Amino acid sequence: MRRLLNVALTGVLLAATACTSNTDDASEPIAVRSTDAACELDSNEAPTGTLVFEVTNGGSAVTEFYLLAADGQRIIGEVEDIGPGLTRKLVVQADPGQYITACKPGMVGDGIRAGFTVTDSG
Repeated sequence: MRRLLNVALTGVLLAATACTSNTDDASEPIAVRSTDAACELDSNEAPTGTLVFEVTNGGSAVTEFYLLAADGQRIIGEVEDIGPGLTRKLVVQADPGQYITACKPGMVGDGIRAGFTVTDSG
């Protein structure tokens, strides 16, 4: 009986933790508009913590969006296969520092890049 009670309690605890959102501490989404020739962000700066990029494809080709490390090589996070007229979110945890954003219209090449700063929020 005790074993059955322990199993039941473990199941309840696991179910309760599975319902916890990982974006509770997220700041307001940063709107990103990707077109065939531009990658426009509402802001090029955000505080540390959970960052949410809301990427809308206003172009004619499928696109991708990346948050890259300052070296432009290491991928911090990415969202791919955003069809024309669609919006997708990229949710990442970011430490203070310099980063690079990139939209890749047609999902080829280095993309349209810009600097992005994550400030220490204390």
